Amino acid sequence: MSSRDAILAAIRKHPLEQTPLPTLNQDWIQYPDRVAQFTTVIETVGGRCIPVSSEGEINSHLKELPQFASAIVRCSTVDGIGEPTLDAGSVAKPHDLLAVDFAVLRGEFCVAENGAVWITDEPTPHRALYFITQHLALVVPRSQIVSNLHEAYQRLAFEKPRFGAFLSGPSKTADIEQSLVIGAQGPRSHVVFLLDDGA
Repeated sequence: MSSRDAILAAIRKHPLEQTPLPTLNQDWIQYPDRVAQFTTVIETVGGRCIPVSSEGEINSHLKELPQFASAIVRCSTVDGIGEPTLDAGSVAKPHDLLAVDFAVLRGEFCVAENGAVWITDEPTPHRALYFITQHLALVVPRSQIVSNLHEAYQRLAFEKPRFGAFLSGPSKTADIEQSLVIGAQGPRSHVVFLLDDGA
């Protein structure tokens, strides 16, 4: 008998009692101020959240960011925001976006519990733009914040194959000597603009 068969046979001799799965109908955590909670968490993971009342206010904040001011190649899929120097729609291959310094893109909704933003490939011609840019800004309606991931998953629908991901803060890793490195494999900075719905 091989080692593999011996191990599996030993496991089968000691079956574990089945544990019923927990119900999802529970009182999950709720935040009285979802904007404040989202802001706190995203700043904890290295990002930034800026509530704004108009698209013009977003442009004013962008000009104050040194990452934006020094950006040579800028992309934006949000009309009127970000002073783009490159039309991402005119780029044939995602690899041709390597030179993008700053991208302004749309997010669908935010999760206060973990500071994440749900992103899809619908508002951008290349989903790689979320990850290949040096610096990223997302624009999300302020009303589109849920308290927890259980509420977030209830909002997800996939009628057809598409890309979707939760993005929280800039790229980071701490698996090398337990030293936190920001911008290791993706954007080096990440800001979320929460835009008033009436704007």
